Amino acid sequence: MRRIRYQEIAEQLRARLADAAVGSVLPSESEMSAEYEASRVTIRRALEIVRDEGLIAARQGFGWYVAGDPVRQSLESLGTIESQVEGVGKMSERKIAEFAFEDAPARVRKVLEVDQVLRVKRVNLADGEPFAVVTVWCPADLAGTFSKHDVERRPFYELLDIELRGATQTIGADLAAAPDAALLDVPAGAPVLRCQRVTTDHTGRAVLLSEHVFPAHRTEFVVDLPQAEPSMTPSGLRLVD
Repeated sequence: MRRIRYQEIAEQLRARLADAAVGSVLPSESEMSAEYEASRVTIRRALEIVRDEGLIAARQGFGWYVAGDPVRQSLESLGTIESQVEGVGKMSERKIAEFAFEDAPARVRKVLEVDQVLRVKRVNLADGEPFAVVTVWCPADLAGTFSKHDVERRPFYELLDIELRGATQTIGADLAAAPDAALLDVPAGAPVLRCQRVTTDHTGRAVLLSEHVFPAHRTEFVVDLPQAEPSMTPSGLRLVD
């Protein structure tokens, strides 16, 4: 029986996806058009067939990617990315990209009220796939004995020998800058969720400032509301200038 070209390509795509990691980005339609020697219309039809089977999905700014359940993080309590990932049955791993004691940038100095900080930039992985780029600033007087090996093995919450009170977290939409995009294995300019967290000790002093960048197609934040309010507005929503 004669096979239509887009059906042949769809079959090859299924085989190609068998070993592909969830969230990984497929080549662009123009790249696949050249690879399969087919028109963009034919490639799009093949992709749509595979999409309808639930194997892939598309999002503006990403293109096509391998579909699957996103990494979900609860905002109801103070915790680590590792605990959230392991809590849903995925293997958590972290890789340190940058580690330096340095002068605090102005915006960091404003929050932590110190001149010297330890800055750590890392990549968090779930089942071997990058899903977060995290940069943490900690006052040097609290992190003076920390080594790169320490922060690779354990979160700051465990390393700091102080009592923590809580954190304020702000999440917004952004586009991936080239350095973060390379670490996350997504195209530069792809949609991301950018989270800033300020953690305080029991006296109210800010002891950690962290920025988390998540690919928008792989991450969900969940807030459990104990009681329904007489409004359909999402909790915590505010306008930004």
